[in-house]
Amino acid sequence: MPDPKKLTVSYAPFWHDGSRISTKQYHIMAATLLAVIAGLLRYGMPALGVLTLSVGSAMAWEYLMNRVTRRPVSIGDGNAALIGLLFGMLLPAVIPWWVVITGTFVGVVIGKQIYGGLGGNPFNPVVVAYAILMISWPIYLDFNAALVDYSFDFPAAYPLVLMKAYGPAGVEAFSLTDLLLGRQTGGIGATFGLGLLIGGIYLMIRGFIRWEIAVSFLAGVLVSALCFNLYNPEVYAGPGVHLLTGFTLMGAFFLATEDSSSPVHFIPMLIYGGLGGVLTVLIRNEGAHVDGVIYAILIINLVHPLIDKIRPKATGRVMHHA
Repeated sequence: MPDPKKLTVSYAPFWHDGSRISTKQYHIMAATLLAVIAGLLRYGMPALGVLTLSVGSAMAWEYLMNRVTRRPVSIGDGNAALIGLLFGMLLPAVIPWWVVITGTFVGVVIGKQIYGGLGGNPFNPVVVAYAILMISWPIYLDFNAALVDYSFDFPAAYPLVLMKAYGPAGVEAFSLTDLLLGRQTGGIGATFGLGLLIGGIYLMIRGFIRWEIAVSFLAGVLVSALCFNLYNPEVYAGPGVHLLTGFTLMGAFFLATEDSSSPVHFIPMLIYGGLGGVLTVLIRNEGAHVDGVIYAILIINLVHPLIDKIRPKATGRVMHHA
């Protein structure tokens, strides 16, 4: 006969600290402002139209689902607006309106609401939406084709495409300073690396995102890219390029750190973030896709419940029947 236990409890935050869900959502949106403003200045009114439509349609889908499922209206918590904003930041400035609306439908309805709403989604809704678009209509996410009518004072080619085709030689025209200051093509809010860094650091200092995930994600990118580069520097670019191009900074600070789809314990967070960074570089260097951030985050979202089983033991002792 197994030894019966009277009560077994685990540690948990039973005392509410007064914080609100909306506070975190609005602070994350505020942290994106520098990168968003830089994108608007670079791409103009078309970019503003994409962002506005993305945020507005995401909130509309949330409201519609609240009504259909007869749940309290939840657009006031800011999460739907945040999903729309982050999704719009990943898109080219020139993209058909129906693609934006389809993407927000996938993110809000399929990526979030069918699991019960905020807190129940196993995958980041923004990542789910972008991954579906990558599979369904990759031509509309081609940054080189989308921005063909723009004129820039820097090479108007997506750095990751050049790196995929020509290796380090393809990105020699981009200095790390250029990449940090957004002198590259890409998503509306994903090119201004300095703005994303400032926003990410702000969120970590204020405690709105866990530094363990963001830092370990960037460390995974840095270490794995360095290993590839040391193995064959003529084929594989250095870690600086990988850190400052594509969706790396967006992924580290704004996508991988989403609460519902990431671990809550210290060691699992380090493993989770580091694995995401390694997979990002592995997909970029050896996979078929140009940027590996989206699929890397989907994979770590999938395995995070298993990773999160690595946890400290609860304090106290088990009480037995008298």
